[in-house]
Amino acid sequence: MQETRKREIRIKADSFRANCKIGRYGIIDLFKECERMGYKLLRYPLGENADLGFMAKRDNDIVIFTNSCSRLSREIFTLAHEIGHVILHLNDASSFIDDSITISGRSTDEKEQEANYFAACLLMPSDDAHRFIDLEIQDFQENGLSAMDIARIMSEFNVSFDMALNRLESLGVIDTDQKIRLDNAKTEMKVGNLLRGVGGNSKLNEASEVIDIPYEYIDYVIYNYNHNAVPKETLERVLACYGLSIDDVSDKIFTPSEHEDDLDDLIGGLDD
Repeated sequence: MQETRKREIRIKADSFRANCKIGRYGIIDLFKECERMGYKLLRYPLGENADLGFMAKRDNDIVIFTNSCSRLSREIFTLAHEIGHVILHLNDASSFIDDSITISGRSTDEKEQEANYFAACLLMPSDDAHRFIDLEIQDFQENGLSAMDIARIMSEFNVSFDMALNRLESLGVIDTDQKIRLDNAKTEMKVGNLLRGVGGNSKLNEASEVIDIPYEYIDYVIYNYNHNAVPKETLERVLACYGLSIDDVSDKIFTPSEHEDDLDDLIGGLDD
């Protein structure tokens, strides 16, 4: 990615962040900020092996989905990634679907790399990361960072241990050898223990399994069931959130041969 493009993305991320409620360092609740800014947010526990999130344009609505089976820190990053697609790429495409490859940074797709960079800049801006280290980490110049310090950074910025390491390496705060050492310490000490040890937010390391679906978007799940994209059990669980059963929506249940509308008609271009 060219430096000029990185600068453009940092400016856009900073502009979005300026409208968010910030704690001492990090965004307090990105989910609430997403809704406050007018996006239609869906959170649902699709399963650990399912897609992590998607963004789609439907009529005049921006719809963002996150899989709440992910650890909360990863779900937050997924949300930031999808916001990146909205702000950076909405004029180029009306939808993006993201999995563990695109979110983790292993994808070679330029737009996915840009969305990841936007998410990193949004959640952990360079100035704030350096300010935290300067003000909160004693003897950093002499001793460097410990795994406990990374756990504190996690809690302050609402990010994962791995995301914190990747961001600090990209900012030149740590080098590759230090990153490996800290990653090994994470494996040995366990993230949950580290967070508890610093009095941090242990929920970041757990899946929230939150179900938050605006009522008007129940048709999304019905449509995907009709097209064999989700199993009957998922449809039943979603309907149960509204106190409904399949019998209550039987007039909307079709077989694929009976209902061949393009998915674009429902959620504005969600591609395979």
